[in-house]
Amino acid sequence: MKTVVAAALGECVHVAGVVNFLRLAEMAGWRTVFLGPAVPIEAVLEAAQDEHADLVAVSYRLTPETGERLLAEFAEQADHLHSRGVRFAFGGTPPIASRASAMGFFEQVFDGSQRSEEVMAYLKGKPLSESDQHDYPQTLVERIGWKAPYPLLRHHFGLPTIPDTLAGVEQIARARVLDVISLGIDQDAQENFFHPERQDRRQTGAGGVPVRTPQDYRDIYQSSRFGNFPLLRTYSGTDDFIRLAEMYVDTINIAWCAIPLFWFNLMDGRGPWDLEGSLREHQQVMRWYGERGIPVELNEPHHWGMRDAPDVIFVTAAYLSAYNARACGVRDYIAQLMFNSPPDTSDAMDLAKMAAILEMIAPLETPDFRIWRQTRTGLLSYPLEIEAARAHLSASIYVQMALKPHIVHIVGHTEADHAATANDVIEACLMARRSIENALQGMPDLLSDPNIQQRKDELIAESSVTLSAIRSLANSSTTDPLTDPNILAKAVQLGILDAPHLRNNRFARGQITVRTINGACMAVDSQGMPITEKQRIAQIQ
Repeated sequence: MKTVVAAALGECVHVAGVVNFLRLAEMAGWRTVFLGPAVPIEAVLEAAQDEHADLVAVSYRLTPETGERLLAEFAEQADHLHSRGVRFAFGGTPPIASRASAMGFFEQVFDGSQRSEEVMAYLKGKPLSESDQHDYPQTLVERIGWKAPYPLLRHHFGLPTIPDTLAGVEQIARARVLDVISLGIDQDAQENFFHPERQDRRQTGAGGVPVRTPQDYRDIYQSSRFGNFPLLRTYSGTDDFIRLAEMYVDTINIAWCAIPLFWFNLMDGRGPWDLEGSLREHQQVMRWYGERGIPVELNEPHHWGMRDAPDVIFVTAAYLSAYNARACGVRDYIAQLMFNSPPDTSDAMDLAKMAAILEMIAPLETPDFRIWRQTRTGLLSYPLEIEAARAHLSASIYVQMALKPHIVHIVGHTEADHAATANDVIEACLMARRSIENALQGMPDLLSDPNIQQRKDELIAESSVTLSAIRSLANSSTTDPLTDPNILAKAVQLGILDAPHLRNNRFARGQITVRTINGACMAVDSQGMPITEKQRIAQIQ
């Protein structure tokens, strides 16, 4: 274990920056020695020698002229340690930092503008350079490991014109606050990219950027090659899935695939395939990405939640997602955990639901099937008032940190009013980062709440009933009912998997009734009383 000795130098008594630096050093695996405020030069160097320091970090935040003279004296007296390979870093206000950099003695100078992950990268032996893409890992799994214990930040972005999107992507990249830009493309690009004859020019830019050629994607990718060189990803589309996948890999080095099981088809009006056909297509897409070692996310359970499905169906859908991903050969699976869906779900019951999901899918994990946790705020949960929306974003992400996510998918605070601009994205990221840093400094163990644990166990037990009901649909020719498109489609048609918003849908039953009870979304009978899955399923079979 490497050792870092740190102090506020000379007459400087300001140690907040030193303490924060040492906290990050401990996260990065260093042994830390804190000498305190106003430490004489001789005492710092003596401690560095006694402690066999690999790195000596000093801070000074007073008058620049005084600081410059002090640092020159420090460098002169520390020369013998410097020549023996001891490293030296400095932290201070921008005017003093500028003078420290000019001395050429310090390996790294921090002026307070650096992000936490930049400091962490330095402590892990990877100094950052704004101009070098190689300093920033360009695959998802590598970047997760590089940034740990901080989660990656992801945000959607896509404006109604290509030029505006190009400028916005570059602005976001240069701000160095976002790790993954999820490119929001318009509906025609999702469904009709390879079919210009089917495109409707009147809807150009509806819902995102109107990409129409592979070069559009290449241009957007090049616009992201600045700042912290964020990863890019985009929708998997609703038709021509493999052709789109091939293009995404070639043009934007897609960070991961996101695709549902039951959605983006004729059932929800977002694609040309029927339910069973889209299930087969989505499984084929998962296999394609799995064969190439590209991670896959099933953006599935929250689509049930956004349609007011009860928590037990949300959890069941999450299990089916992970189960199908593994069966299709996916090696790195991203479990998406959308909070606030439905919007009136309480924080406690949200955590119980997500804890149930993670406990159910944990046994699926193997060395060849790794699970990465991604949390996000509910798409439909934002208030219209911008101040309230900012508070909701920050509070929701703080609660999500109880799950120790590897990725935080930030849903912009402007969502209820307008699609996020580049400035909106940057602002949302700064709010999210503050919530995350607060949590990492030591948040309460929210999951230990007995009510959360009780509800988690209840959801696991109830979801097992739902899964058993799906398995019971198997016949003699069924290999695995939980991956069979015909069986899965039948589970929706019969109402084993159901949601209130599916009423009058020709692919689904849509007869389930739900109520929010004590913060949990539950199936209820005609009198509004909660019913178990056994009771509910008995009524529909």
